[in-house]
Amino acid sequence: MIPRLGVNIDHVATLRQQRGESYPSIARAAEAVLKAGADQITIHLREDRRHIQDADVAPVHGWCKKFNRPLNLEIGSHPEIVEIACRHKPEWVCLVPEKREERTTEGGLALEDGPTLARLVKALDQLAQKSPATKVSLFIEASAGTIAQSLKLPVHAVEIHTGDYAKDFLENKPLQKYLDLYARAHAEIKAAGRGFHAGHGLTDQSLVPLLKQGLFEEYNIGHWIVGESVFAGLEHVVAQMSKQLKERV
Repeated sequence: MIPRLGVNIDHVATLRQQRGESYPSIARAAEAVLKAGADQITIHLREDRRHIQDADVAPVHGWCKKFNRPLNLEIGSHPEIVEIACRHKPEWVCLVPEKREERTTEGGLALEDGPTLARLVKALDQLAQKSPATKVSLFIEASAGTIAQSLKLPVHAVEIHTGDYAKDFLENKPLQKYLDLYARAHAEIKAAGRGFHAGHGLTDQSLVPLLKQGLFEEYNIGHWIVGESVFAGLEHVVAQMSKQLKERV
């Protein structure tokens, strides 16, 4: 199995929003990463609109359609944002947690929290009714309780939050506890016939142990790619990472 590479281009929009200009172009970034071999594009339309804007969704989706690649739209469960997703009908929606005060997404969905679960169920119903062809994933931790709860919901995949793993990798801390956790989660998720994806905080180096383990079918990576692109160019960085996934090293 060759894992898929989803390239998150949110932080191209972050740079644009810092000055409120029309550049750098999100549409141009979408075209570049798809030309370079990305298997899908991921964008996160946050409720606070800190990077991706409503007007970005259609042109990014347009480039995905031209390359016959899926758009993975990350959203919170706020009804207004879910309604926007329903209008655009992306191939994938990934439901994620959001907090206004966070710098970036700090963890997975709290599926064992009653109010959170209730909002998710409403969002899932809204998507099923208005965009039935859209597949849905949940951004979650790999803990046993969260995995069990995810299996009770009508979704097509989970995306495991790899932020803590990625941080410990950068700090040269032991990683085996994460690999063991991912292996157990993978067994349960695949037994249920669902997709097993990963994302958050990953770099070309922290990707290596995960590729060797060979469990994840898809990786969504953005911040490192955009950061490295300052030095090497966006298409080059995406092409190299795409090659890395194919070689699984």
